[in-house]
Amino acid sequence: MSTDSPPINLTHHFLIAMPGLNDENFNRSVVYLCEHSERGALGLVINKPLQDVKFADVLENLNIIPTTSNCRAIHVHRGGPVETQRGFVLHSCDYNRDGTQVLNDQVALSATTEILKSIACGAGPRANLMALGYSGWGPGQLDMEIKRNAWLNVPADPDLLF
Repeated sequence: MSTDSPPINLTHHFLIAMPGLNDENFNRSVVYLCEHSERGALGLVINKPLQDVKFADVLENLNIIPTTSNCRAIHVHRGGPVETQRGFVLHSCDYNRDGTQVLNDQVALSATTEILKSIACGAGPRANLMALGYSGWGPGQLDMEIKRNAWLNVPADPDLLF
């Protein structure tokens, strides 16, 4: 009889870095887990806004001209150390287009320029959080880190997320 407990799916949970986590990429981080399965895990750091990159900069680099002033208030976060030039938008489910992955009944993920154009013209989702890069774990890697007490996990609250 195996003493291993069955794997727990932590999709739509927050991972909170424990003080003993000695990885500079995740020190004092809160990660929203978009996917956690036997194939691995993918999440976005949600509490590390970039100081040197603004949403308006992202739009300018993509030649998107904003037609609303709300774009100035949007922070771009460091989503993680993987593919740091790639953008992701976690958002409310009131926006659903081609390329949108609905994660649950409250949160969706889009990684297209279409959502950026929609936000720039005021037609985007009610709530959003933009990140450059993502956090990824191979099969079983996150589970082992949790067993070593590197992460505390709690169910995600969309009000805290956005």
